[in-house]
Amino acid sequence: MEFEKSVIDLIKERKSTRTYEVRALEEGDLRKLNAYLDKLNNENEIKARFKIVSSLGSGKDEPKKLGTYGFIQGASSYVIGIMDKDENAAFDFGYLFEKIVLFAADLGIQTCWLGGTFSKESFQEVSGLNENEFIPIISPVGYKKDKRRIFEITMRATVGADKRKPWSELFFNKNMQPLNEKDDSEFKLALEMVRLGPSASNKQPWRIIKDENMFHFFLCRTKGYGAAGYDLQLNDIGIAKCHFDLTLKEKGINGSWIELKKVDAPNDWEYVSTWTKL
Repeated sequence: MEFEKSVIDLIKERKSTRTYEVRALEEGDLRKLNAYLDKLNNENEIKARFKIVSSLGSGKDEPKKLGTYGFIQGASSYVIGIMDKDENAAFDFGYLFEKIVLFAADLGIQTCWLGGTFSKESFQEVSGLNENEFIPIISPVGYKKDKRRIFEITMRATVGADKRKPWSELFFNKNMQPLNEKDDSEFKLALEMVRLGPSASNKQPWRIIKDENMFHFFLCRTKGYGAAGYDLQLNDIGIAKCHFDLTLKEKGINGSWIELKKVDAPNDWEYVSTWTKL
């Protein structure tokens, strides 16, 4: 596995952090995180790449202002995701970025997904973008400050950050009957890790239909929700895929991801992908 700790424990323990200690990443942590980003950049199959940028000046360079509209305090380092403007791959991008988030958690580094709440201009200035690239997602990477701001506490309460929808709203059999979370199934833990996943504004847009040993992933959109230029909710389904996929791999359950031409589902659900057991 890619992580020293159990990915299941990392998913359960990791929470978004918006208030950080004012200090740079430790040298060892920075080296390991950069090596992991290099690995993903070399292996991924979409037109995307990931890098770390810092607001701290070095040598004759002046410190840089990286704006997050007050949502993040204290952080000086950020992981940024960069994608080609002609690449329509929010699903795969979300999968990859969540792997980075979990790898950081394994190092004891805190993170927070940011889609629309950061200054695109300030991050573009330090990112070395090519002409046809943009930044859809960033995350601070640093160490949590012991005392959270009132702003952070209030924001988490406003979006219900610690609340999750019940199984009966998320997971179904092929007859559209809710799956029973009390049933003893080899896939139970993977579904629960999907349920616990982070999502933009905690909308939890994932829906899954189980058909024998196949699991069909759908997007149930929140009407009117999103950010210009990037599909945040499809990105969330990538997070769900990441949790499902990594949990099953950790449990030694092998499968593959396929795309089917037609899967029956409610009309307001968008089919995304299917996992099938090998």
